[in-house]
Amino acid sequence: MASLYRDLPLDTDAAHAWATLRDSRNIARVFSGVLTDARVDGDLRTVTFANGNVVQERIVAVDDARMRVAYTVCGPNFEHYSASMQIVADATGGRCRLVWICDFLPDDRRALVEPLMDAGCAAAARNLAL
Repeated sequence: MASLYRDLPLDTDAAHAWATLRDSRNIARVFSGVLTDARVDGDLRTVTFANGNVVQERIVAVDDARMRVAYTVCGPNFEHYSASMQIVADATGGRCRLVWICDFLPDDRRALVEPLMDAGCAAAARNLAL
């Protein structure tokens, strides 16, 4: 199983970052440049990537106490795909980090997922800043 882990400093406070990230309808704004659209129907989120690919995700958990969203990708492209995004407050209170973890099968999808995840990190750093 491939595992990707990103720990990204954000130039904003945790409360602002979490308020934006926790709402599934904001995901296209958070990852603008990588995503162009997101539609939410219950716990299903359909996202459209800038390259035209459309992916359906199921929101598994939104944990306000831990500022963490867990989701899985549905569909035929992966045997398994689970991920989480968590906002972690900085000890000083003025900044925070985004911790994003993905685990998926088959391993060879890494060549597809990793560049999108890295582009997503760059977009989140831009779009979550105050």
